[in-house]
Amino acid sequence: MAALQIHNFDFNKLIEFASTAKGEVFLNTPDGDVLNLKSRLTQLLALSSAVDWGNIGEASVTCTDPEDETHLFRLNLYGTAEEK
Repeated sequence: MAALQIHNFDFNKLIEFASTAKGEVFLNTPDGDVLNLKSRLTQLLALSSAVDWGNIGEASVTCTDPEDETHLFRLNLYGTAEEK
């Protein structure tokens, strides 16, 4: 379960991804906090502290399910979790 670096990522897409993920999805903040993005309270905390104008400049995300990790990688690279 390695952390995936994401760059210039739309926060709404990340929350949508976390909502449909099979396993847990964690956002690792620059301050060392680990936020579970499946939690609505955590989503609000992440939005208020880690996000600038709806985009995440740079962060790392950890998925507990390998399939979710693959989908997140595609989403980060291509803007969609679907295979091309």
